[in-house]
Amino acid sequence: MIRAVLWILAAILLGGIVHLSTVLAVPQTATQDAYARLAPLTPVNAIVPLAPPTAKDAVMPFMDPSFASAVCRYDLTRGSLKLIAPVSQAYTSVTFYTRKSIAYYAINDRAAGRHSIELDLMTPEQHAAVPEDEDVTAADRLIIESPSTMGLIVLRALAPEPGLMAMARQALAGATCSIQPVQ
Repeated sequence: MIRAVLWILAAILLGGIVHLSTVLAVPQTATQDAYARLAPLTPVNAIVPLAPPTAKDAVMPFMDPSFASAVCRYDLTRGSLKLIAPVSQAYTSVTFYTRKSIAYYAINDRAAGRHSIELDLMTPEQHAAVPEDEDVTAADRLIIESPSTMGLIVLRALAPEPGLMAMARQALAGATCSIQPVQ
């Protein structure tokens, strides 16, 4: 009896180890992550609107059809990035992801408190090289440190009613994502 219980416990322990290692390894070995899917569709350091999702075809899984979406695939090797995203009338959010699809920062229009979301994205090394300006406070200039030099910025604007989707797309069409040269 004790021998059977020990075999069952050993099997459960081994199954748990295999399950945990598989769950941790799959994201690292996935070849069709968000960055890989968007690479052929988007140039680097430019905002590109994403096609509205349909039941049979969506660029990314789990896209909400109530949101207009746009993406900026960034590369910070040539300098920091300046992002300006006008806010829509309903709701606008900006989410930052590393090359391996790990979200590291998000902001929405309510947190920005302005008519547009403006920020600088840079690596910690680029941030350390920024000269301190006494006239510019932290509230005036939002600086986000990216843990990697490459990644994705996803912009979403809510269309609370289907008839307002054009308004949400228009808000995202005014967004810019451009490299600021190293000085």
